[in-house]
Amino acid sequence: MRNFDLTPLWRSTVGFDRLFDLIDDSLRLTDGDNYPPYNIERTGEDSYRISLALAGFTPDEVTVTAEQNMLTVEGRKSDKGDQEHLYQGIASRPFRRQFNLADHVEVKGASLENGLLQIDLVRELPEAMKPRRIEIKSGVTGQDNQQIEQKTSGLSGPAATRLIGFPARGSAARREPPKEV
Repeated sequence: MRNFDLTPLWRSTVGFDRLFDLIDDSLRLTDGDNYPPYNIERTGEDSYRISLALAGFTPDEVTVTAEQNMLTVEGRKSDKGDQEHLYQGIASRPFRRQFNLADHVEVKGASLENGLLQIDLVRELPEAMKPRRIEIKSGVTGQDNQQIEQKTSGLSGPAATRLIGFPARGSAARREPPKEV
């Protein structure tokens, strides 16, 4: 029951082509080959590590390629026909494993140690996409402000007078605040 029909979603959405392609590809690839086994771990807020178990492979026999939101790891053992195996339990077949990367995720490095290929990834957002704090200024700013006197009902004297700043309309003239008597 892994048959999903995405046609209704295609009809009612615009601009989600990449998302639907990812879903479609992942559904097709789940029944495929699981070699080599791998882990994906989060090592920090914006950093990740992919570890692949590549026992018996040397760095010369493995290639890691990153291109436009796709990371590809390929391996091919060099032929050494001079060995006769009585039993071969360590797989040495060629493989190709692809990982879809999110936008702004870059490969920082790869290392092959003790049969594990570790690929370090980091997400680096451009400055224009990072959240920024907007400064909130206090007080009245600008030259074209006019102060308006408003009296509250039932009160008299300076305590009852409130000054409110509004932008002036048409002229840059300022009205002086009322003087205390």
